[in-house]
Amino acid sequence: MNEKATGIEQVERDGWQKRFVACEPRLSEAVEMYREAGFEVRLEPLPKAASCNTCAGEETGGECRVCFEGAEDQYKIIFTRSLKTVGAGGGTIFI
Repeated sequence: MNEKATGIEQVERDGWQKRFVACEPRLSEAVEMYREAGFEVRLEPLPKAASCNTCAGEETGGECRVCFEGAEDQYKIIFTRSLKTVGAGGGTIFI
Protein backbone atom coordinates (compact mmCIF):
# COMPACT_ATOMS: atom_id res chain seq x y z
CA MET A 1 0.00 0.00 0.00
CA ASN A 2 1.45 3.38 -0.91
CA GLU A 3 1.55 6.47 1.31
CA LYS A 4 -1.26 8.31 -0.54
CA ALA A 5 -3.62 5.33 -0.36
CA THR A 6 -3.07 5.33 3.39
CA GLY A 7 -4.07 9.03 3.42
CA ILE A 8 -7.32 8.30 1.58
CA GLU A 9 -8.09 5.48 3.99
CA GLN A 10 -7.53 7.88 6.91
CA VAL A 11 -9.92 10.40 5.36
CA GLU A 12 -12.57 7.68 5.18
CA ARG A 13 -11.87 6.60 8.79
CA ASP A 14 -12.43 10.24 9.80
CA GLY A 15 -16.02 9.95 8.60
CA TRP A 16 -15.72 11.25 5.05
CA GLN A 17 -17.63 9.41 2.32
CA LYS A 18 -16.06 9.15 -1.13
CA ARG A 19 -18.48 10.45 -3.77
CA PHE A 20 -16.73 10.62 -7.15
CA VAL A 21 -13.82 12.01 -9.16
CA ALA A 22 -14.29 15.19 -11.20
CA CYS A 23 -12.51 18.09 -12.87
CA GLU A 24 -13.74 21.57 -13.75
CA PRO A 25 -16.38 22.73 -14.37
CA ARG A 26 -18.22 19.76 -12.79
CA LEU A 27 -15.94 19.83 -9.75
CA SER A 28 -17.07 23.31 -8.65
CA GLU A 29 -20.70 22.53 -9.49
CA ALA A 30 -20.64 19.36 -7.36
CA VAL A 31 -18.93 21.11 -4.44
CA GLU A 32 -21.57 23.86 -4.49
CA MET A 33 -24.41 21.32 -4.74
CA TYR A 34 -23.15 19.26 -1.78
CA ARG A 35 -22.63 22.41 0.35
CA GLU A 36 -26.13 23.64 -0.48
CA ALA A 37 -27.45 20.21 0.54
CA GLY A 38 -25.81 20.66 3.97
CA PHE A 39 -22.61 18.67 3.61
CA GLU A 40 -19.01 19.46 4.44
CA VAL A 41 -16.90 18.95 1.33
CA ARG A 42 -13.28 17.84 1.14
CA LEU A 43 -11.23 17.52 -2.05
CA GLU A 44 -8.26 15.19 -2.35
CA PRO A 45 -5.88 14.72 -5.28
CA LEU A 46 -5.88 11.43 -7.14
CA PRO A 47 -3.45 9.03 -5.52
CA LYS A 48 -0.45 7.97 -7.55
CA ALA A 49 -1.17 4.47 -8.82
CA ALA A 50 0.83 1.77 -10.46
CA SER A 51 0.43 1.60 -14.21
CA CYS A 52 -2.67 -0.19 -15.41
CA ASN A 53 -2.38 -2.69 -18.24
CA THR A 54 -6.07 -2.78 -19.06
CA CYS A 55 -8.91 -0.32 -19.47
CA ALA A 56 -11.59 -3.01 -19.54
CA GLY A 57 -12.55 -2.43 -15.93
CA GLU A 58 -10.56 -5.34 -14.55
CA GLU A 59 -8.27 -3.50 -12.16
CA THR A 60 -5.76 -5.44 -10.14
CA GLY A 61 -4.42 -4.13 -6.87
CA GLY A 62 -6.33 -0.83 -6.89
CA GLU A 63 -8.34 1.48 -9.07
CA CYS A 64 -7.52 1.96 -12.73
CA ARG A 65 -6.16 5.41 -13.67
CA VAL A 66 -5.94 5.00 -17.47
CA CYS A 67 -8.72 7.52 -18.11
CA PHE A 68 -6.85 10.20 -16.15
CA GLU A 69 -3.41 9.58 -17.67
CA GLY A 70 -1.60 12.83 -18.40
CA ALA A 71 -4.23 14.96 -16.66
CA GLU A 72 -4.17 13.56 -13.13
CA ASP A 73 -3.49 16.98 -11.60
CA GLN A 74 -6.76 18.36 -13.00
CA TYR A 75 -8.96 15.83 -11.15
CA LYS A 76 -9.95 15.70 -7.49
CA ILE A 77 -11.76 13.12 -5.39
CA ILE A 78 -14.86 14.60 -3.76
CA PHE A 79 -15.54 13.50 -0.18
CA THR A 80 -18.51 14.62 1.92
CA ARG A 81 -19.79 14.25 5.45
CA SER A 82 -22.72 15.67 7.38
CA LEU A 83 -22.24 19.06 8.97
CA LYS A 84 -22.09 19.08 12.76
CA THR A 85 -24.14 21.72 14.53
CA VAL A 86 -24.62 22.43 18.22
CA GLY A 87 -28.18 21.84 19.40
CA ALA A 88 -30.12 23.87 21.96
CA GLY A 89 -29.05 21.51 24.75
CA GLY A 90 -25.39 21.82 23.82
CA GLY A 91 -25.28 18.39 22.18
CA THR A 92 -23.99 17.68 18.70
CA ILE A 93 -26.60 17.16 16.02
CA PHE A 94 -25.72 15.68 12.65
CA ILE A 95 -27.77 17.04 9.77
